[in-house]
Amino acid sequence: MSAGGISVHAVDVAAGRAAAGLRVVIEALEPVRRRLAEGVIGPDGQLDHPVVRGAGVTAGVHEVTFAIGDYLAASDPDGARFLDAVPFRFTIADPAEHYHLPLKFTRFGYAIFRGV
Repeated sequence: MSAGGISVHAVDVAAGRAAAGLRVVIEALEPVRRRLAEGVIGPDGQLDHPVVRGAGVTAGVHEVTFAIGDYLAASDPDGARFLDAVPFRFTIADPAEHYHLPLKFTRFGYAIFRGV
């Protein structure tokens, strides 16, 4: 059995690089909303936080919010604004499993899924 946890990986596809500096918030939504993690994506494209290793992760509905609008505004203040905060809501059935959530995005769209 693998170690539990929630990890995120973010790539700015248009720039062709990891989205270093992208702010991420991970929350459990049940039984009450509580913040599990908050931080920024590092130069390797990942969030370095204890939640990655399972700290505080329980079964139930969770949400990861990516501050794509702020990230893009910081890199190109005069660029067109379209995406803002991008939430991804998902259910953890087994907290002993690891949930890896890769995000790939451009200024105008994104894809996020459960990876391995």
